Amino acid sequence: MTHVSVKVDGTTYQDEVEPRLLLVHYLRDRLGLTGTPVGCDTSSCGACTVDLDGASVKSCSVLAVQADGGEVTTVQGLAPDGEPTALQRAFHEQHALQCGYCTPGMLMAARDLLRENPDPAPQEVRHALEGNLCRCTGYQNIVRAVLAAAAAEVRA
Repeated sequence: MTHVSVKVDGTTYQDEVEPRLLLVHYLRDRLGLTGTPVGCDTSSCGACTVDLDGASVKSCSVLAVQADGGEVTTVQGLAPDGEPTALQRAFHEQHALQCGYCTPGMLMAARDLLRENPDPAPQEVRHALEGNLCRCTGYQNIVRAVLAAAAAEVRA
């Protein structure tokens, strides 16, 4: 067992973990943060995307011990006050989800994009999200949602 100290969605956790425990399983099974789904377990789908120390990572490809001393934001931590972010509102308003399975990863990857590029072109959005698979929407509404969120932030 290895000791880890990780700040997740604003709360610091001290735990003993198996060195081979994946971050996605730590978040879901240990911390009960089930908003981050287990998708493919091979880093192909992006459903498990979280923010680790300011960068999007696929939590099925990161060990919990690699997050030691770090800060993780999950989809559940996007709106700590309970008020949806502009990005979350845009996903709702633009109908950017159907089954919702990919939505947490899409939100986290889009958040990362908008942090780096607050006014992306449609092709830049598509490029930023290409590591996240959606089997329902065909991506059009997701791209529209990210662009609408960017526009809303610019107006704010």
